[in-house]
Amino acid sequence: MEKLSMAATMFCAVVLAALAAAAGGEAAVVEHTFVVHEMNQTHLCNTTKIYVVNGQLPGPTIDITDGDTVVVHVINRLPHGLTIHWHGIRQMRSCWSDGAGFVTECPIPPGGEHVYRFNVTGQVGTLWWHAHVTCLRATVAGAFIIRPKGGRYPFPTPAKDVPIIIGEWWELDLVELDRRMHDGNFDDNPLSATINGKLGDLSNCSGKPEESFVLDVVRGKTYLLRIVNTALFSEYYFKVAGHTFTVVGADGYYLTPYKTDMVTVAPGEAIDVLMAADAPPAHYHMVALANQPPEPDPQIPGFVSRGLVRYAGSSHNNNGLPVPTPLMPSQHNTMPSYYFHSNLTGLAHPDRHRVPMHVDERLFFALGLGSICRGTNKTCERGRSPETIVVATMNNVSFRHPTNASLLERYYDGQTSGLYTEDLPDHPPHPYNYTDRSLIPPGPLEKALEPTFKATKLRRFRYNTSVEIIFQSTALLQSDSNPMHLHGYDFFVLATGLGNYNPKTDPKKFNYHNPQLRNTVQVPRTGWAAVRFVTDNPGMWYLHCHFEFHIIMGMATAFIVENGPTPETSLPPPPPEFKRCGANGLTQP
Repeated sequence: MEKLSMAATMFCAVVLAALAAAAGGEAAVVEHTFVVHEMNQTHLCNTTKIYVVNGQLPGPTIDITDGDTVVVHVINRLPHGLTIHWHGIRQMRSCWSDGAGFVTECPIPPGGEHVYRFNVTGQVGTLWWHAHVTCLRATVAGAFIIRPKGGRYPFPTPAKDVPIIIGEWWELDLVELDRRMHDGNFDDNPLSATINGKLGDLSNCSGKPEESFVLDVVRGKTYLLRIVNTALFSEYYFKVAGHTFTVVGADGYYLTPYKTDMVTVAPGEAIDVLMAADAPPAHYHMVALANQPPEPDPQIPGFVSRGLVRYAGSSHNNNGLPVPTPLMPSQHNTMPSYYFHSNLTGLAHPDRHRVPMHVDERLFFALGLGSICRGTNKTCERGRSPETIVVATMNNVSFRHPTNASLLERYYDGQTSGLYTEDLPDHPPHPYNYTDRSLIPPGPLEKALEPTFKATKLRRFRYNTSVEIIFQSTALLQSDSNPMHLHGYDFFVLATGLGNYNPKTDPKKFNYHNPQLRNTVQVPRTGWAAVRFVTDNPGMWYLHCHFEFHIIMGMATAFIVENGPTPETSLPPPPPEFKRCGANGLTQP
């Protein structure tokens, strides 16, 4: 009886504390359990094994308020390891919970469990979470919503907010897809785009259309669409027939309101838009269309998904009238992406978000493809011959991902010998005309530039260093764009441009007044992007392109940020729930 009374007393105390915190607007602890498991789904007349969290596709939405602490218990019921990355969360002094496989931790082994615990402060808007080992993020992903304290937005409060998760449907097993990519096979493609896990009625099998995502709206109300691109392969154009958007945020920060009829979202990006339901009550199609460079770049099928905006009071069959479909750009026209991204600016930032005006370290990263010889051969025929494997590079280095150790753990323990070096080049070893279209096969100029090598090369920075990076997309072997994502940091996007970056004239275009603050920057096709940030978060932070094939091919590195002068500016020891690496790259108790 005494134990029961004590338990009841403690329960009441917890409830009262929670109520007091809610009433006072204090930070809360938001807890989730993610059970990752296999599940079968049938689309396009075929049943496919997929990987999901808690039986959901997309996965569960994490919904918190600025200042809350998040605790997620991950239970891995897959036959292979995985980690969960909290995409865009700053992870201030909580690098151990970043969830980058083999960078901040080894994978959670089959049957294993892991607890992620971190605080979210100073970010508001939409981010997301996803698996970060193999290609599993195609289905193991979900939205991460951060609400402002007191529910106060810098725009009229919407009637409802709706995650719009753009992805892809793969019939090929995602683990097998990862294996093929590691072997240099990049001929596999998804079968369709998806909106919130639905393929849409443009996809059909034996005359039966696939199910579409339906957004029910009421005329006169405004909706906040939280658009996230979780796709492995493509950037997407998104439109709703008869409606316009006001872009108000991206990557967890507010933007200066920008009106448009189309949103462009690259893999890794999250875009917040307001959509007013101001059209005559009826049905209207929404469309997500993947873009890609034109030939001579390698071509993939066009991916598209179509959903429906359905007004309350409209008839089931839309009064017998055709449902309007938005007019989309050509899938080979990438200029709308460039204009969309370059037109965005940040809302007035607090003092702590001012652009650093001095620069301590300047880096120029040329992003392209290259090739290595198969097997142990030191010489081989280039030009996409069977003797080579195509790889992706930064400054002619293709990142070799560790497979049995965590970079952060070994760095913290001071046992890095033989694992990595800290000599990632600041500039390409051999400058060239990065955007010369003759570098795209059949060339003929690419053969002399494509030889490269794989290595685990990192870059180290002192605490509180101001860093400027110029990302240059190249035409070497292909002319794709590159959505570059930096873990643990947000950076100011000072400018983007087309062609080769000019260090004498292009800095005159930099926006120091109200640039976007982003964790992912879309470096335009055969163009460049200039970003700047201060290294105020110690730890080991992964930098990579968010096209999955580019990650696997090696367009990645990691930044080491040293400790600052005080305990409050230093990386703390691993938390009690952190599991160190064991044999074969798996965690041990």
